[in-house]
Amino acid sequence: MSTGHKGLQPPATSIFKRIINDSRSLGILLLLCTFFSLILTNIEGIGNLYYNFWEMSIPGFHDLHLPHTIIHFVNDALMTLFFFHVAIDIKREVTKGELSSFSRMMLPTASALFGVAFPAVIFSVITAGTAYSNGWAIPTATDIAFTLGMISLLGKAVPHSMKVFLTALAIIDDLCAILIIALFYGSALYLIWLVGVAVVALAIFLINRHFQHKSVYYITVGLGLVMWYCMYRSGIHASFAGVILAFIIPVSKMPAFEKRLGLPVNFIIVPIFALANTSILISPTAISGLTSPLSLGIILGLFLGKPIGITLAVYLMVKLRLVRLANIHWVQFIGVGILAGIGFTMSIFVSNLSFPDDKMLKDIAKLSVLIASALAMIVGYIWLKAFSREKEEVDT
Repeated sequence: MSTGHKGLQPPATSIFKRIINDSRSLGILLLLCTFFSLILTNIEGIGNLYYNFWEMSIPGFHDLHLPHTIIHFVNDALMTLFFFHVAIDIKREVTKGELSSFSRMMLPTASALFGVAFPAVIFSVITAGTAYSNGWAIPTATDIAFTLGMISLLGKAVPHSMKVFLTALAIIDDLCAILIIALFYGSALYLIWLVGVAVVALAIFLINRHFQHKSVYYITVGLGLVMWYCMYRSGIHASFAGVILAFIIPVSKMPAFEKRLGLPVNFIIVPIFALANTSILISPTAISGLTSPLSLGIILGLFLGKPIGITLAVYLMVKLRLVRLANIHWVQFIGVGILAGIGFTMSIFVSNLSFPDDKMLKDIAKLSVLIASALAMIVGYIWLKAFSREKEEVDT
């Protein structure tokens, strides 16, 4: 009979659960996927094979009017589940979380809106009169996974109230990004398919409202696929179908979807997106492009526009006596604003939509997003850590 040492070791399932429940895990995984993709793309001989893999056609999909290459399937189909998951988070916070009352919503909403507007303005000013102006929305996004992962790494250096503020801000920022994609990055609209979206959405709403049988979940999934196809054919980006689905299912049904989707979205779909969309050839042309108005607009928009917009919003809200801040220093808001400049997932997604037919511009835009996000991570971390140490010295 064996004893002892086995009992002292935590089971593999327990370790796995700790990893997936750690808010830092997704950020670390995305970093690893990005480095892997960049390195593989830039190895001579292998790079072309890796890039061509994502551009491979899926047999039969073109004839069915479906996303017909692997990368298009990832961006147009799989990422719909990501947007559904994000929209579920938004709905939960609005109905019973940190955004469930007007007073709670005011500060993060104003900060998110200013944090979207200032990067867009900076980018638009820098790229005015150039062929890059369509990319104005690239620097407006905040990557919630990376940002919250950095906050977790900072630990007690960031007070709980600031963590709550940043979480709420990132959620509203995601909502802004979703609306921007739906309103500004579609193609020609086809009314018949939009009617199809509306009819299917109404059917999903009524079925979920009036029936409680467990089969309703599977019916919702099936009709959701139909709605996605109608949205894909309508001219509005297909990912918006995920947002509509999240907003029409009842709050009581959300946990069933969250339970099934949380793990695959965070640890399969988003990493696949990172692998597929960071296949960037770091060529002399791409490097020289980092001094172009496109690159400068993205880097300055994310790295400067975000903290300026967010801090200014907080300042105005305090000066107008719309909110009161207790035990929070302005330096912390600046630090959190810098971290909000981590664009990554949404910014790369919008880069694809901004320059769909120009791989070089897409590569320059994505490379700029990675540089700006890295700057925001490093400087934001050092900024908040340094302020925390300074505060401890003053307190003692």
